Amino acid sequence: MKIFFLICYVVRATFIFAQAGRNDVIIDELMFDPSPPVVKPFGLPEVEFVELKNVSRAPYNLSGWKLSDASTTATISVNFVLLPDSFVVLCSSSAAPLLSGFGATIGLANFPSLDNDGEMIYIRTKEGKVLHALQYDKSWHRNAVKSEGGWTLEMIDTRFPCSGSTNWKSSVHSLGGTPGKPNSVNAPNPDELSPLITGAYATDSLNILLSFDEPIDSFQASQPGNYFISDNTGIPANALVVPPLFNSVTLQLKTPLIKNKVYKIILRNISDCNGNVNIPGMSAKVGLASAADTFDVVINEILFNPRPEGVDYVEIYNRGNKILDLKDLFVANQSASGTAGVPRQLSASKHLFFPEDYFVLTQTATTVKQQYVSKKPEAFLELNMPSLPDDKGTLILMNRLGKTIDALSYDEKWQFKLIDNNEGVALERVDYNKPTQDAMNWHSASTDAGYGTPTYLNSQYHAAKQVDGLVTISPAVFSPDNNGHEDFVTIHYQFPEPGYTCNITVYDVNGRAARFLCRNAICGIKGYFRWDGLDEKNTRLNIGPYVIVTEVFSLAGKVKKFKHAVILARKLH
Repeated sequence: MKIFFLICYVVRATFIFAQAGRNDVIIDELMFDPSPPVVKPFGLPEVEFVELKNVSRAPYNLSGWKLSDASTTATISVNFVLLPDSFVVLCSSSAAPLLSGFGATIGLANFPSLDNDGEMIYIRTKEGKVLHALQYDKSWHRNAVKSEGGWTLEMIDTRFPCSGSTNWKSSVHSLGGTPGKPNSVNAPNPDELSPLITGAYATDSLNILLSFDEPIDSFQASQPGNYFISDNTGIPANALVVPPLFNSVTLQLKTPLIKNKVYKIILRNISDCNGNVNIPGMSAKVGLASAADTFDVVINEILFNPRPEGVDYVEIYNRGNKILDLKDLFVANQSASGTAGVPRQLSASKHLFFPEDYFVLTQTATTVKQQYVSKKPEAFLELNMPSLPDDKGTLILMNRLGKTIDALSYDEKWQFKLIDNNEGVALERVDYNKPTQDAMNWHSASTDAGYGTPTYLNSQYHAAKQVDGLVTISPAVFSPDNNGHEDFVTIHYQFPEPGYTCNITVYDVNGRAARFLCRNAICGIKGYFRWDGLDEKNTRLNIGPYVIVTEVFSLAGKVKKFKHAVILARKLH
């Protein structure tokens, strides 16, 4: 008799999933401000959520994957396979039952709280690889009503997940969003723009951080040979792309940077994650910053009485030879009693301020750019501006230690007397090397310049000339029509010692006194006075020749008289 034995094997099927690469799974919809809901009671529930989409051709098991913001991380603890071209909604454990009817949903313990004003959020694998990250902002809604709540943000074209704000807008679905389903705003929206540098600064003498306006390709950006730094610094030793946003690179140098020396970084072959290569010759300035001290930076232009639909602005100028950090500068107003207001930081992050550069401080940069010519649109800093009264006020620029760098007590009476309406007319500094609190060092921005020159050389700029004689004037012909070209005459004086006083009188061609510029004015060793072509009653004088007579009195009682001819001209209309 034959005996047969039956041996049974139990076989367990094991599925091996591919490892996801960057942007294989993306965040393509998020609800960060669910209140008030668009439809009650059967619309979207009042809960926050993030939707993921698999845009690759492979399935992925999401077990162990993590969703994070700046402070919180939630881990997917269940086995869930996300198939190609499929969606899953991530939310808090308590919100999962409310969202499960809309599509596949996973509830997470410790789900990050999504800030209404915007923040960074990103998804990564259990191995820690970042797949996709967003630095969203409620302005991405592009709709003032929808940005107040109840509507999701949806990605327009999921083929270009790195395009940032240009590839997002509010849902147009009647419920306010499309969790678990294709986005309601789906449309072709190709990214054809090259990445641009938005900032560069040295964290120390051997490390430079470069920032870009969008995520960049990690492989090309990590090649040291794609960067060249001037002044014998050369190619960096290493280039490290910074996760999770991948929009910045740390360059580790071989040679230390010298403080306050301006270097130039030239980039090549840097592409965004959609394959757009940087513009040839793209470069950035960089250097090691120093602390700002008195008069390193000056208040150079101020608009304190804007048009009814306009906003205030203040232009600052780096007149020294130091590289400064805008993060270390603050601005505040001052009450009539002398009490300083709350200091407002110019930049929340490091932002270099190079010698001879301008920056404009304002509440709304877009408004200023619409109303005035701006030759450097990138040189604007938006901040919660201190109040600037329309008639007179005081503005203080200070460093991190509270030391005053510059201060201006302005007055509307400093405006050009023949301007009928000062609304929208900025006051410009005539010479940034002259004292700030000198009324003669300020003049209304010219008509030809549109009454303001934010981010570039003032229309009324006139550097004081070094003079050899005791008293000189410039120019010999001037035209006080506020067009920004020789709008006033400057009377320069220079004496061997202090203690001189002077009288300055302007006479017309008939020898009649037309203007008494000063009487018994105490002079320094050198300085200047200014005549704007008006008489004692601030009335426009006729064109023609005039004589400026300057009488100088010394401590010993000696008198010396200087006469200078000048021609008052005016454009013919």
